[in-house]
Amino acid sequence: MDVNDLRIAFTLFSMVIFLGIVSWAFSKRNKQSFDELGGLPLMDDQAAGAISSQGGRNE
Repeated sequence: MDVNDLRIAFTLFSMVIFLGIVSWAFSKRNKQSFDELGGLPLMDDQAAGAISSQGGRNE
């Protein structure tokens, strides 16, 4: 096994991981959750607490 074979394998592995992350990020299953979390900085503190208690991160 040559070093170039390892480079090819690593490149293919990285591409598969990248495509997996992209497909996860754009899946319809996650759209509602991402939309709620995306609007979180624009909400007031009381509404933000209600959303975070439903499953979002509360920091």
